[in-house]
Amino acid sequence: MTRAAVPGLPSRHPIGGQLPALYADDDFAQRFTAGLDTVLAPVFSTLDNLPAYLDPRVAPLDFVTWLTSWVGTEDDPGLPVELRREAVVRAMELHRRRGTRRGLVERLRLTLGVNADVTGDGGAVWSSTAGADLPPGPSGEVVVRVWPGRDPRVDEARVREIVRDLCPVHVACRVEVLPGPPDDEAGRADDETGR
Repeated sequence: MTRAAVPGLPSRHPIGGQLPALYADDDFAQRFTAGLDTVLAPVFSTLDNLPAYLDPRVAPLDFVTWLTSWVGTEDDPGLPVELRREAVVRAMELHRRRGTRRGLVERLRLTLGVNADVTGDGGAVWSSTAGADLPPGPSGEVVVRVWPGRDPRVDEARVREIVRDLCPVHVACRVEVLPGPPDDEAGRADDETGR
């Protein structure tokens, strides 16, 4: 799709054919309106394809950048085009999940291509027994562990920036960059043996 003049693009609504019969055989009028048809043909083509311009999966890249402002997300020109388009398509879903574990993991995967695991609850404790002593205070820390996904390198500074942006302000978040996926099986075996 393009919004520029396309050589030879015919107008679906030629002006010369809509003139009164008096001008149908007038060479000057037909040539003049044909020049206008050349200028208006891309405009008509754009208007005929307007739904495609508003669909980030097929819109021209400059429109995808513009659509990011509509859905309240950021466009990172450093990302591959497919990921930029997917970020716009999934923006509303990610806005709904903002501040949740799943939202943080999805945003890190989509934006940076890293895998992530979020542990910790942010520090909420309570007692269900009236008059009981207060429970011990929670650590209140959320640990975000990331490891390479589609890209073998993890941009730690960018991960910290996204975590800081998406974690609730009252929650302390710690980021750990791992060389590979965490070995949960070994951790379970250590727990069973008492180590």
